[in-house]
Amino acid sequence: MRHAARAFLACLFPWLVTMTEAEAASRLAAQARLEAVSFKDLSAWAEDDHAAAFKAFLRSCRSLDSSAAALRPAQAAQGDLLAVCRAALQQENLSRTEARRFFEAHFQPFAVIPHSGNGFLTGYYEPEFRGSRTPDATYKVPLLARPDDLVTIEQGKTLPGIDKNLQAARRGAKGYEPYPERAAIEDGALGSLANPVVYVREPAEAFIIHVQGSSRIRLTDGSVMRVAYAGRNGRPYTSIGRVLVQRGEMDLESMTLEKLMDWLKNNPGPAKELMRLNQSYIFFREANELAPEDGPIGGAGFPLVPGRSLAVDRGLWAYGLPFWLEGELPFTLDRSEPLRRLMIAQDTGSAIVGPARGDFFFGSGEEAGTRAGLLRHTTRFVVLMPKARK
Repeated sequence: MRHAARAFLACLFPWLVTMTEAEAASRLAAQARLEAVSFKDLSAWAEDDHAAAFKAFLRSCRSLDSSAAALRPAQAAQGDLLAVCRAALQQENLSRTEARRFFEAHFQPFAVIPHSGNGFLTGYYEPEFRGSRTPDATYKVPLLARPDDLVTIEQGKTLPGIDKNLQAARRGAKGYEPYPERAAIEDGALGSLANPVVYVREPAEAFIIHVQGSSRIRLTDGSVMRVAYAGRNGRPYTSIGRVLVQRGEMDLESMTLEKLMDWLKNNPGPAKELMRLNQSYIFFREANELAPEDGPIGGAGFPLVPGRSLAVDRGLWAYGLPFWLEGELPFTLDRSEPLRRLMIAQDTGSAIVGPARGDFFFGSGEEAGTRAGLLRHTTRFVVLMPKARK
């Protein structure tokens, strides 16, 4: 019956049919090969805190088991992963050793080897800035709420008349049209649909919030407001840091988030032009449901876990899959530690494209931001695929 319903929908509304499991596997195979390895092949595997990884994994499992809607849908989790999740939910309090044995019993590791080169890892965080619910001479740059005419195109779907590379559209009286890009929105293209959630001080601060997808805003009365991702205009993302390096304004080895912010604030004219090269524009909502100790809401639809939540390419991977990472984790420009850690796919991002491409969530605040800005390293990715049910 389910297949018949799918065929019926495909005839009437072909843009509503998502990518099948076979199509997703084919897309992954076109970009990388998966090489089966053993847990003994994973450097320092036994030394990681698997209990911490297991707790993060349980967040994904609770969401998958309840069929909770994802904020930014990824590839559908298949039955084998759901079966592992149900087993995990039966034994929630595991020691480090017990958690390691759980992962070893229920998963098979596969090295992800991209056809185009090595894996690459960057970092992100939840920034904190000062702001106000009402505009004034200090707080004048708005973060906008999701407009009523914005239609998000789910992964693997299309809409009539919309380029397949766009991930959102504008619903009008005559059908769908591409949503305005960043420059047009900033120049007033949304008209009365532009409803500010909060105001911050600098365009550079708003831009960083857009890139990170969330923020803590310390308001003028001393309270802290949380803003969370509520949608985007579906336009392509451009890294302005990479553009600055290409222009010779900065060198990659010494670039930090602080240096980038200083450049944007000290060069307002060129900075405006530079930021508008990134056509992607993010909309927000106030996240009243978050406790102070919670991380921001990730693409999977629940709070992220610092040091354990990983953003992945949602067109290739399902949320909830564990990934073992081997690389370097920086503290400063000249000091780092080995990265040997089990992460859980719980988020995504416009710039996170490719089978061995990830974004490491560091947490909230200034120190997390510093470390996130330093992480841009070649990294080995090993995906833990659930073993087939017997």
